[in-house]
Amino acid sequence: MNITILTYGSRGDVQPFLPLSVKLISRGHSVKLAAPSRFKDLVEGYGIPFVPLLGDPGTAILRINNARNNIFKMLREGFAHALEVGADVFQQSADACKDADLIIHAFSHAVDGHTRAREMKIPDVHVQTFPMFAPTGDYPSVVLPDLKLRALNYFTHVAGIKIIWWLSRFGFRQISRRAELPNRTLYFPFDDDPFRPPTLMLCAWSPSLIPPSKEWSANVHVTGYFFFDETESFQPSTELQKFLDAGDPPVCVSFGSMVNRDAEKIDCIIRDSLAKTSQRGIILSGWGGAHKNSSSNLLYLDSAPHDWLLPRCNMLIHHGGAGTVAAGLRAGIPQVIVPFMTDQPFWARRVHAAGAAPKPILVKRLSVERLTQAIIEASGDNIRQCTRALSQSINKEDGVTRVVELIESHARNWKYANRNAL
Repeated sequence: MNITILTYGSRGDVQPFLPLSVKLISRGHSVKLAAPSRFKDLVEGYGIPFVPLLGDPGTAILRINNARNNIFKMLREGFAHALEVGADVFQQSADACKDADLIIHAFSHAVDGHTRAREMKIPDVHVQTFPMFAPTGDYPSVVLPDLKLRALNYFTHVAGIKIIWWLSRFGFRQISRRAELPNRTLYFPFDDDPFRPPTLMLCAWSPSLIPPSKEWSANVHVTGYFFFDETESFQPSTELQKFLDAGDPPVCVSFGSMVNRDAEKIDCIIRDSLAKTSQRGIILSGWGGAHKNSSSNLLYLDSAPHDWLLPRCNMLIHHGGAGTVAAGLRAGIPQVIVPFMTDQPFWARRVHAAGAAPKPILVKRLSVERLTQAIIEASGDNIRQCTRALSQSINKEDGVTRVVELIESHARNWKYANRNAL
């Protein structure tokens, strides 16, 4: 099959599609991955054909992050970025899909990707890294706290879906008007349609952390995380290897793409907390901007592969991004989570409930005292035992193989249903 994958956002929104693409290619499929242009080298480094999409997600994340958990401001900033780049991204996505036999879309492209699949009369698959389009009373929408009552939790999912669907239609009208695009009927991928099989929804997380809900339909599957099978190809720098060899396993601090106007303050809190707990630290600065001189106990790096680095560390302090949560659970080390925005508080609560982390600390409440206490708690035997047990379960899963099998089965069933309909 010719398969086009559409995604947009930070590295955490692109990373899961790398092992998926590699696996699909190994099974004989042709794959194109469309993502923000800044990820060109990352994607092509794995031999995956890449289609660049306009816009810098770092700028959008900075604006959303500075909204400081105000959901209305976050929506406004995200919507403003979509209006700025939308027309070009629509066209680039259309070009990427021209010869596709199947479209795989992430959350950012759910409506556009599904609509293109319908226009082209081909199947589509939705891959999500956080629960969004499958209502359940087990937990609330990812942007809300647990409301304790199943009916209320379920309602938040339904309301969230309606808001996203409305914003998608409204946004497309605004973008079309500005760019003078032709009229286009949009379709929501999870509406019931007697003339089209349901869109396959593949949930890229471990059932050990979030089991499938009994309220979900047969087209929703929790597959396990998407990991690469090995990390031997990574060669650490001399500086990194020397630091690891020089003492006890360090704490890894990774705030990924969380660029923040308080980056300097957060960096000072981290340094002081590590010093108070006599911990060595590797600080992955990512897009965050706080990058100081290293010392005998602190090493600053732009980045390093989590799947290589984390098994060599004794703890992970991070923002609660889905991909970083997955890497920490796989490595079997305790986590201290300082969520910034969107789905991060949700994942922080889930990891805490699973026993793999202390209670999360919202970034606006971060202090040396709170972080120091969390590091001490995360070092305890109870959390370490839970992390080891979760790691053992997750490492037995093979999410990528399961996903590819489901995609291929979905495509065969689609072909069979269409042939019988003729």
